[in-house]
Amino acid sequence: MKLNYFNFKQFGDSVLMTNDFGKYVFVRKEDFQSILSLNVDRESELYKLLIERKMIYDESDLEYSSVNKYALRGIKGHVNVATSLHIFVVTTVCNMGCVYCQANNGVECSHLIMNKEMAERAVDIALQSPERSLCFEFQGGEPLVNFEIIKHIVQYAEMHKGKHDIAYTVVTNLTLLNDEMLELFTQYCFGISTSIDGNELVHNNNRPYANGDGTFKKVIDSVERVRKAGLQIGAIETTTRFSLDFPKEIVHTYIDMGFESIFIRPLTPLGKAAKSWGKIGYTSEEFIEFYQKALDELIEINKKGRFIKEDHAAILLRRIRGDFMNYMELRSPCGAGVGQLAYYADGNIFTCDEGRMLHEMGQSTFQLGNVYSSNYTDLINNNVCKTVCASSVLETIPTCCDCVYQPYCGTCPVVNYALDGDVIEKQPRGYKCRIYSGILDYLFSKFYKNDMETMRILNSWSD
Repeated sequence: MKLNYFNFKQFGDSVLMTNDFGKYVFVRKEDFQSILSLNVDRESELYKLLIERKMIYDESDLEYSSVNKYALRGIKGHVNVATSLHIFVVTTVCNMGCVYCQANNGVECSHLIMNKEMAERAVDIALQSPERSLCFEFQGGEPLVNFEIIKHIVQYAEMHKGKHDIAYTVVTNLTLLNDEMLELFTQYCFGISTSIDGNELVHNNNRPYANGDGTFKKVIDSVERVRKAGLQIGAIETTTRFSLDFPKEIVHTYIDMGFESIFIRPLTPLGKAAKSWGKIGYTSEEFIEFYQKALDELIEINKKGRFIKEDHAAILLRRIRGDFMNYMELRSPCGAGVGQLAYYADGNIFTCDEGRMLHEMGQSTFQLGNVYSSNYTDLINNNVCKTVCASSVLETIPTCCDCVYQPYCGTCPVVNYALDGDVIEKQPRGYKCRIYSGILDYLFSKFYKNDMETMRILNSWSD
């Protein structure tokens, strides 16, 4: 009997063990001591379980590594995939005044508009990616302010895409939606993502028009228009301090609107959110308390026969199940640069969406180049890109490398830099770490209790 490398954490009277394969197992504390002392009965069910979950092994080290290297290669398969997500920030202009807007410097929005020459040069760079399947995502500000450039990018890309397959998505507040836009979105099967922060009270508090008027009713009407056009639409909820008192109301708003998923998102301390943190921010513990109440409500709704999942949990559940989907934020290394690029409305190119947000705050630390002077190879070989990759390998980061949740988690060098002035957290278990740990604590507590109905529901979320 030999021990494979694992991390562990106590849960009640048991110990949770995880390893680099993403396998996990709960064992009794006395059994854990037997494992550490290499004194487990070879004929026992525990021994068989530990072998199955790759916590221990019997063969030689060479044989074990030869057989299992393919599993590890699959888990790290994203490092062999070139940049697939290309974010076009077509404008920084917006008709809304969200209290947490991350696409400005925290005081006012710049008024940048991407022009046709910038757009074409950005598309040319994106099409240099050796990855065949690409996603072009349009963001702002409010991207529909510059709809003509969205249309031009799509038409130009379709004309020059060669062997690439391109999926198009737009992240929009939906308040400017019209028939011409719907026609283009339908023609090219756009994925549409919007933001709905809860019921009318919460949403209008968080996401008013620039003049202070509420946007809730307009967004609701636009969601129905998108659905009638036959398009898929998803929505993200961003949690402010005001939101914390309304977990059930927020969940039921999504139910009432006919959604089958809700993405509950904590604030990211960038842009206006950073400047207004004392008013709209909260501790990670406060967010987790809110999140748990929302998930408890979602589980109860599912028990009554109405399917709706929480997307943050669903992504983590898929990873726990062994499906290491290519989700940029939960990769090691993260997806910045090698997984995504952001083409900003001024022609500059950044490692990721967060990198361009930090640029708005006056720090161009994560700029890789410019559409007028760079090509794809230059961007990927840029030392900034290399630094971001190296600093987001969890297996090498103190406090991450020995965390029980390391196989499922990720880190953001941009957020670390915004908070600590360093791409690696200077203080162990910072804000983002505690949020992901809290979510995973919640999920694994459900596994530990092993209520059959709850497990059935959680399993359905990861399908």
